[in-house]
Amino acid sequence: MSVLVYTENWKGKFRKSTFEAVSYANELAKLLATDVVALSFGEVSDEELNKLGNYGASKVLSVSGINKGDSQQVANIFAKNAADASIIIFASTYTSKMIAPRLSAKLKIGIASNVISLPSSTSPITISRKAFSGKAIEKTIIKTEKAILTLAPNAFGLVECVGSCSIEKINTSENASVLIEGEEITRGKISLAEAEIIVSAGRGLKGAENWGMVEELAELLGAATACSKPVADIGWRPHEEHVGQTGKAVAPNLYIAIGISGAIQHLAGVNSSKVMVVINTDAEAPFFKAADYGIVGDAFQIVPKLIEEIKKAKN
Repeated sequence: MSVLVYTENWKGKFRKSTFEAVSYANELAKLLATDVVALSFGEVSDEELNKLGNYGASKVLSVSGINKGDSQQVANIFAKNAADASIIIFASTYTSKMIAPRLSAKLKIGIASNVISLPSSTSPITISRKAFSGKAIEKTIIKTEKAILTLAPNAFGLVECVGSCSIEKINTSENASVLIEGEEITRGKISLAEAEIIVSAGRGLKGAENWGMVEELAELLGAATACSKPVADIGWRPHEEHVGQTGKAVAPNLYIAIGISGAIQHLAGVNSSKVMVVINTDAEAPFFKAADYGIVGDAFQIVPKLIEEIKKAKN
């Protein structure tokens, strides 16, 4: 029996979350005294597939000629290759949230999402996971013989190892159930899902015309830009930048919130950040209770000074 891990790629390149999932699967495989098998969908080069061996995969099953957005097709293929897997690992992404539940129902096995640690017991699988939008930690016991675990973003980290993997190509005759007629791709921006640093702003900036300093700070830090829900609703920023419970959930290493009060809905989507820094004129803003570092002051004075100091440090 092996640990099987879903390895998601974007345009033939694996995401950071994929390497985290393989790293987690490798540490889990050590507990079970077994191997890690990675399952990849879509057109990926052998060079890219071999990178999975650097994080613990001993074998890669590469399935090409399919539409990765067709969760039913992917789940059907997944099920056919999961017979020898005792535990199946997914990173928590939009794609995995479509596939993992389907696979759980198809294989009739238990599933736990937002997992944040290795199992405290492997018989039965007992793990800790985030619950109630990250406000609680829940101990979950999966009593089925096999299990599916989806790893919370940034919960485990990357663990490189010296290793190699064999690659097996799989041709599939599985019929597609979804027809893709077109796609829209955002170019030239750092993905919020993959960003190590995010600079976010709210209504405290008073208008869309003041976003220049946010974008400049983000560019200097190599960060993605984000915003609160009211800002997206007003139309100051595109909805794709909205982070929070009703927007995108993010888990960067550093989250900088400028002029955001910190309503519970916003915090629910960003509280997985490793470090949170808040800049706000209101010393009573709820965000200060959740932040690691806080600056009480006017963003229009603080952010330009911060930009100036970062430029000095870079020079």
